Amino acid sequence: MIKTVVFGGSGFLGSHVADALARAGHEVIIYDARKSAHLSSSQTMVVGNILDEKKVQETVDGSTFVYNFAGVADIEEASRRPLDCVKSNILGNSIVLEACRKANVKRVVYASSLYVYSKTGAFYRSTKQACELLIENYNEVFGLRYTILRYGSLYGPRAEENNFIYKIIRQALTEGRIVRDGDGEEIREYIHVYDAARSSVDILSDAFENEYVIITGGQQMKVKDLLTMVREMLDNKIEIVYRKPESSYHYEITPYTFAPKLAKRLTGLTYLDLGQGILKAIQSLYKELNPLPTYDGLVVKSGGPKE
Repeated sequence: MIKTVVFGGSGFLGSHVADALARAGHEVIIYDARKSAHLSSSQTMVVGNILDEKKVQETVDGSTFVYNFAGVADIEEASRRPLDCVKSNILGNSIVLEACRKANVKRVVYASSLYVYSKTGAFYRSTKQACELLIENYNEVFGLRYTILRYGSLYGPRAEENNFIYKIIRQALTEGRIVRDGDGEEIREYIHVYDAARSSVDILSDAFENEYVIITGGQQMKVKDLLTMVREMLDNKIEIVYRKPESSYHYEITPYTFAPKLAKRLTGLTYLDLGQGILKAIQSLYKELNPLPTYDGLVVKSGGPKE
């Protein structure tokens, strides 16, 4: 069985990739600062800090593939905590790369971002760019093979507050409105996390060795059209408020500026429809916010338990 380590495997995307790897027959070891709430019986959990060189090396030893999803992944958080962002993203990734070199892993897979193409993204962008350059250096000097993944806008189960679609649905259900910083003309390519996870395993084929790969949806959409879709699914009973943004961390129409490194674009032959995916996200979050009462493990629909 192929041993594969997933750093940051307790998080939103990392946990789904860990599941996809397990379904593909890999022996999956999840390494994260917190225990995964989605750990399956076929996966092994290692709780640790990515800056712990000894523990990282012990975990990587004997592995064939290593994925790195660890680090500060939220742009606003990275801007609030630049030093922590540099430590976890750049130093943490360097420790993983060194461990992979010493363990002679077949390939390291790194989760980067479309923001590396952009002038926006602040510290988040610059740390991702630095990590990509370090990976190239390890390949040039030591022959460490890699695949660098750049993801579009993800959504789906297990998302947290820093995920845009999760945030707007939660706000709509709890406040009866959605507040958007910007005019809604911004364009995004949304991809369901199930599709992204599947593609993240597909790239282990030889065709994607030492390549940059864009994993994103096949459908562009303006943010305001997405918000309108959510409002219609909620029977037009919510308000949409646009306000002037306080910062310019995010791109508007496209993340692309001139970039000398070109990436292959990977779009699945089949993918989850955005409308159905959003509806499912609304249903799931509604159940999370409005759980049915229970009595001795039985669901009580109305009237409470009877004597």
